[in-house]
Amino acid sequence: MTGAILAATFVIGMASACTGGAIIDLPKPCRPVHSDSVGARGDSTPDDRPAAALTPSGPIQQPTAPGTTTFTSGFGPRWGAMHNGVDFAGPVGTPIYAALDGLVAAAGSSGEGPGVGFENWVIIDSVVDGRAVSTVYGHMYANGIHVTPGQTVKAGDHIADIGNAGGSTGPHLHFEYWDGGRLQGGTAIDPTTKLGGAPAPSGQDASAPGSNINLMAASTPVDCGKGFGTPGGGDLKPASVPTAFEKWFRKGGSLCPQISPALLAADTKAESGFRAVTSLAGAKGYTQFVDGTWAVYGRDDDGNGRISQGDVGDAVMAQSRYFCEIARSVDSWIADGSVKGDPLSLYIASYNAGEGAIKQAGGMPSGGDYSSETRPYVQKVLSYIPEFEQPGGRGEFVPSPTAGGSNVVEAASQYFGTPYVWGGGGAGGPSGGGFDCSGLTQYAYARATGGKTVLPRTSEEQWKVGTEIPISQAKPGDLVFGSWEAGGPGHVGIYAGNMQMVHAPTTGDVVKQAPIMADMRARRM
Repeated sequence: MTGAILAATFVIGMASACTGGAIIDLPKPCRPVHSDSVGARGDSTPDDRPAAALTPSGPIQQPTAPGTTTFTSGFGPRWGAMHNGVDFAGPVGTPIYAALDGLVAAAGSSGEGPGVGFENWVIIDSVVDGRAVSTVYGHMYANGIHVTPGQTVKAGDHIADIGNAGGSTGPHLHFEYWDGGRLQGGTAIDPTTKLGGAPAPSGQDASAPGSNINLMAASTPVDCGKGFGTPGGGDLKPASVPTAFEKWFRKGGSLCPQISPALLAADTKAESGFRAVTSLAGAKGYTQFVDGTWAVYGRDDDGNGRISQGDVGDAVMAQSRYFCEIARSVDSWIADGSVKGDPLSLYIASYNAGEGAIKQAGGMPSGGDYSSETRPYVQKVLSYIPEFEQPGGRGEFVPSPTAGGSNVVEAASQYFGTPYVWGGGGAGGPSGGGFDCSGLTQYAYARATGGKTVLPRTSEEQWKVGTEIPISQAKPGDLVFGSWEAGGPGHVGIYAGNMQMVHAPTTGDVVKQAPIMADMRARRM
């Protein structure tokens, strides 16, 4: 019983913070089962190949060539939220160049879905003046990305092309510079403080208009901190899991693109509460494997001479391998049309019920134990993810410690245009392709508080949380409720100020901002 998060494309597990490790690509075996639901599975063997070390970077360079783009938006507050980078507008297909030498930590989907946030991004981890640094490039189309995770690049390499994907109002490059690492909880700083006077890429004229400090790197390696330079390993919130689990969740979360450390932690909490237990059905250890499936996925990952469900390293890595195989299967079925639904939810359901149940149902199974056990299990794991996920680890929005309720509004606003789906969404993000009204509010509060506040799932239950206030006193981030029935409110949205709300309205509509309804009442969470 475990799950996996569909985030940016991560594949490489580094042996230490700033040195090489092993790229692991699981061959596709026959499908075994995790529980008693489906038939037997074959073995799989990792492909261990050396990865490039993360070495100090040379001087920073401009991310676009002189004369090809126009600087259109600076760093700082914008539209009531924080704009963590700068924008360079240019035609679709305009080349984007690496600003620093480094290791590609992410390349592809940012995990936010079509039309939302970056949609696609590239993150390059570097070492500058002895410090960990990430540069981030956003809004490209998927076919406009020319690098892969784990690849070593040099400043000036052509890494992508300008696109207009995600929450973009026109073709442009959104460029960020993070001191301490983008996926490791670093700090976004104004890129123009680094780009001023920097040379143009590919040997072009650095004196041309728009060319922008020649930032020299350290000459020796540096300990960049946990997860830095480890694609997929950086989204785990520090100190959110027992110490013995942390390195294994980071390592396991780097095995395949669909899995993250936060998902593995959430699933382990749901399975065992981080305890080595045996269930009534005979599932054993921290990640709850039955013996038949353990025989396929269990290995001596911690090197202590035994293969045991009761060893943290062995248990977590087996969990990760199994999730990667689940994800391969589910993704292939979604691609051929035989299965429909939110991939992440289906990965988690497969860990509980076996992939065969998902294949047979053509999506999320229902009836009997599937309704009473599997579906609640999926929602539980999804609701736990924000507890372990580094805020901002999957996209553009990063909560500000001083923004208060505006964080809630901004978190929901990242999903403008996402379809309304009845029963869709939750604390972990959209599911089934979208949100319903209370799924959106549950997500926004979880994301805005880094998982500290997870509201109940329905509008009726959310009405029982917090304190009712006069609608005239509502502030951004308060919840507004309407469509009253005998059992309580049938609708909920997030107050955005000026008698406006962000909400997921109804079937056929999308997440958007709109005037509050006439019968609405407000509660402060």
